[in-house]
Amino acid sequence: MLSTPKLAVMAMAAFVALQAPVHAQDKADPVVAKVGNVEIHQSELDLAVSNLDPQLAQLSDEQKKIAGLSAAIDVKLLSQQAADEKLDQTAEFKKRMQYLSDRELHNAYFKKHVVDTITDAEVKARYDKEVAALPKQEEVHARHILVKTEDEAKDIIKQLDAGKDFATLAKEKSTDPNKDDGGDLGYFSRGRMVKEFEDAAFALDKGAYTKTPVKTDFGYHVIKVEDKRDAPPPPFDQVKDQVRQLIMRDKYLALLADAKQKEKIEISDETLRKGYEDASKMQQQGGSDIEGDAPGAAPDAAAPDAAAPDAATPDAAPKQ
Repeated sequence: MLSTPKLAVMAMAAFVALQAPVHAQDKADPVVAKVGNVEIHQSELDLAVSNLDPQLAQLSDEQKKIAGLSAAIDVKLLSQQAADEKLDQTAEFKKRMQYLSDRELHNAYFKKHVVDTITDAEVKARYDKEVAALPKQEEVHARHILVKTEDEAKDIIKQLDAGKDFATLAKEKSTDPNKDDGGDLGYFSRGRMVKEFEDAAFALDKGAYTKTPVKTDFGYHVIKVEDKRDAPPPPFDQVKDQVRQLIMRDKYLALLADAKQKEKIEISDETLRKGYEDASKMQQQGGSDIEGDAPGAAPDAAAPDAAAPDAATPDAAPKQ
């Protein structure tokens, strides 16, 4: 069970917007708490939980409910006092409520015409299209033996020339932590290793090893290329959420473009007008494949006010 201080911290971190009026008990939407004569229903608690600060995402479901309820009660306590002081009648409050109403309508329209229209088949088709458009990128599967001196590296090359097994020598001689794997580095593409190492590895044919030591800041390497291939695309399951974001972005931009055709936009300040036009151009030109960055053009389905996350890319291999 959470302590009172922890509940207070979570309540402070939460953001909720509960404007529901008092209404009768409903079996489908039961009352979970009361603040004076004001009821808090399950639907309001669900809303409070869904609007918890992202930093609380790691909490258990029970902890989220407690944090959401704490935040909802705090909101009810102070909102009643604010209403008593007629703060809801001020021009500033009404302007803010109008903006919030417009934003929520924007989000509802986005959900109906973008999020809810995307099918799994559409996501798979977009993935296949993006994969087909990816440029070919060569990868090598290499092993290496790392030693401190050039003479040690030269001696290892002599032993290889005499027929000694590379993996066996790596286990015996290498100072790299992967020595127990026979110096196996797996597959890697350009940009994943330090330049000297990378240049030597990609210059080798399949099955060949370096005939002279390769010096880097880590020491002296003897490198063997086990295989070469075109890099495979990221698996569908790994990037399907990012592909869905790309589709949402494109559909969102199409909605905006259509709306802008129907409505005349006038901006009186010249600097703001120019900035808006430049931003609109960048928004429309912000293409991305499944290995690139997805610009923050469309709202996220789970959090409509947020920018779309970056498209996922495989983690870069450590520098050797």
